[in-house]
Amino acid sequence: MAQDCEQIEDESDEVRFSLTAEAGLNDGLAFPFVYAAIYLATLGGVQQWGLKWVAWEVVGRTVIGVVVGMAVGWLLAKIAFRAPTSVRASELGDPLFVVVVPFVAYAAGELAHGWGFLSVFVCAMTLRHADRGHDYHDSMHGVIERLERLFTLVVLLLLGAALTNGLLGSLTWGAVGFGLLLVFVIRPVVAWIALGRSRSPDHVLDGQLGPRERIVAAFFGVRGVGSIYYIAYATSKHSFPQERLLWSALAFTIVLSVVVHGLTATPAMRWLERVRPS
Repeated sequence: MAQDCEQIEDESDEVRFSLTAEAGLNDGLAFPFVYAAIYLATLGGVQQWGLKWVAWEVVGRTVIGVVVGMAVGWLLAKIAFRAPTSVRASELGDPLFVVVVPFVAYAAGELAHGWGFLSVFVCAMTLRHADRGHDYHDSMHGVIERLERLFTLVVLLLLGAALTNGLLGSLTWGAVGFGLLLVFVIRPVVAWIALGRSRSPDHVLDGQLGPRERIVAAFFGVRGVGSIYYIAYATSKHSFPQERLLWSALAFTIVLSVVVHGLTATPAMRWLERVRPS
């Protein structure tokens, strides 16, 4: 989702950071709700599984994911910045070290029965806070950003191929309406409220969003590529009665988000640039 703001080169830009952090948190915290859908379909009413779901899926596995992510991030930070010079990643200057970070964190989180995606996010934040001023962070960020763009391109190409094979064949007007509501109403309004009010001016790096930054951060960020994995995971656990409709609705929403946000990203950034201090 940070691609929507790639026009902004300043890595400390509040909008860019907000969208990137939100993307990581979305991936990390979505799985409890995927399991809620699975339980609802397989176990019946909430009264049958609600307490267990809150205690384990929401609280237990989230805590484990956070703890594992912090531990792995701390360990990898030691290897990157505190290990003997001969094996210290930051001294060797190979930014590909960062490629192993998500795999190690995810595997450790899942092996500990926590949320792997959440472990990856927390691990990345922990690693980022180690020697924040070190140039090695810029090198790692460059590699991750290029890989993110590459993987997103591959996924979108596969999605495009699926569209030509009838992925939208089960789309209904109700699903179209839901996709439109999600992109143009639900996401912007909920995010705008969640970001809270701020008296901070735009482009003042004080950890808060200004009025225009808040609007831009609220509008962008749907895309929903990660939802492909969530639906694939859920449907592998249970056969849902309207599975094809789910896929059609998801595909429509992703395409709508890519088109709308792709066309509006540059004008939105220019709108923000008008109040950027010279």
